[in-house]
Amino acid sequence: MATQKYQVQELSEFALEIVRQAGQKALTYYGKGQPDTKFDEGLITETELHLMDYFQDQLNTRFPDHQIFRGGPLGNEYTHDSKRYLWIFDPLDGVANVQAGIPIWGISLALVENFWPVCGVIFLPATGDEFQAVAGREALRGDKVINTASLDSVSDESVLLTYSRFHQQYRTTFPGKIRNMGCTTAHICYVAQGRADAAIIANESYQGLAAARVIIEAAGGKIYKMDGTEFFLNEYLDGGRISEHLLVTTPGICNQVLNTLKKTN
Repeated sequence: MATQKYQVQELSEFALEIVRQAGQKALTYYGKGQPDTKFDEGLITETELHLMDYFQDQLNTRFPDHQIFRGGPLGNEYTHDSKRYLWIFDPLDGVANVQAGIPIWGISLALVENFWPVCGVIFLPATGDEFQAVAGREALRGDKVINTASLDSVSDESVLLTYSRFHQQYRTTFPGKIRNMGCTTAHICYVAQGRADAAIIANESYQGLAAARVIIEAAGGKIYKMDGTEFFLNEYLDGGRISEHLLVTTPGICNQVLNTLKKTN
């Protein structure tokens, strides 16, 4: 079968429509967790399965020859002909916020063609924020172009976003504000639009970072390893968990942020 090429605009518009519709469906579960349960696994599982079924149905209808990333090694046929398009759907990021009724949580969708990123979309349904980018083009929040903060140093006005156990694992002399909002994709989008200057992320996956990677790079930022070298997400296309901590920021302040951190274990 010959490869059918699709226009990037068609693909990115499909991605945006999917996350919008999935977000509306997710809102029916939002804040419905058991109040006496720290993690309502039943609610989250039901929500994720419902959203995954919706995405599968929509993809089968619109692009039946495309593949969905399932979190495991890709088949040998992936790069060939109609199998070259791979969608990466993350139905919920920030699950504790979803069940508790805290508005910082998101749904993301990315597309890869023959290992190369095409586009990424992230939607925060409870706030209405939409972030998107086509690889090699500008990043957008809604219809407005966004860029990372233009900084060459950190100060007491700088903002560092972190994960939940950061203070158990690092000592820091970071001079600014340190916050955790409970949603990695939201943290990365806030860095992309300059609301925050850097974010440290942990316990992530290819699925969780695929869309955010496109957006942060389009906005002028990068994902770094904690030794300051660039992180390459495609190394985790086999579905393996990303065990190392990562820094999302701009090249201008990467080393400065890292110099304020010391791991305790």
